[in-house]
Amino acid sequence: MLDFLKDLDNDLKKALLIQLRNLWTHTSTAIEGNTLTLGETAFVLEEGLTIAGKPLKDHQEVVGHARAIDLVYACLEQGRTLTEADLFALHKAVQTEVVVDFYQPVGGWKNEPNSTVGVVDGKQVIFDYAPPADVPTLMRDWFRLFAETCRETAPGDWRQALNAYVCLHITFVRIHPFCDGNGRLARLVANFPVLKAGLPPIIIPREERKAYIDTLSAYHHTVGQIRAGDSLLPEAGNLELFTDFCKKASQTSIDLLANIRKKQQARRE
Repeated sequence: MLDFLKDLDNDLKKALLIQLRNLWTHTSTAIEGNTLTLGETAFVLEEGLTIAGKPLKDHQEVVGHARAIDLVYACLEQGRTLTEADLFALHKAVQTEVVVDFYQPVGGWKNEPNSTVGVVDGKQVIFDYAPPADVPTLMRDWFRLFAETCRETAPGDWRQALNAYVCLHITFVRIHPFCDGNGRLARLVANFPVLKAGLPPIIIPREERKAYIDTLSAYHHTVGQIRAGDSLLPEAGNLELFTDFCKKASQTSIDLLANIRKKQQARRE
């Protein structure tokens, strides 16, 4: 299913997958506060060793995220769509600080309300995510959207893949179905149609964390809290800003692929 690896020598396929794994894992965990650098992330994943002076949880987070990427690839290679069980398995992979707590389940929907504070037009605002009781219904709608976007994204069609990524990402974050780990999961599962279309994953740069959060905040402020029965993508929501942001973010993995292809071409000359 990973058609962007076509026509590459085996060692270059492996090298590209390692580069994407390291970068994807580093950026997604760093956005959530992980302190490991890209080099340290690569060292932990490749050598299985720890970095002196860095928190244990930071090491666990990058190992868990890399495992989640493997689960995404396995699902695609098996030709399966994403199921609730798959999503729960991904949550268990990224949510490494396992606390036996009814109110903060790992591998299960949230049991307590969650919210975040954002800044819109220079003012601090509180965004409430979906109420816990509404999550099962909303996620059934989200899975239908997931199946639809994957089905309608044609192989190699970058524009369709980008739009699918944006829709799945922004709606997943809007629901926020888990007690924690929602951002990392959104950046994983939204890449399913992108990868299925044979394109490299869209990776949000760590350096663009503020712009990423600000863009999401502006959208959520416009559309308001979601409840069961509401449209996942209301007409009032303007996706243009987030689409432009994701389009720019995609360039990093596209550049990695282009560099590998240049190396492949040089071998054949």
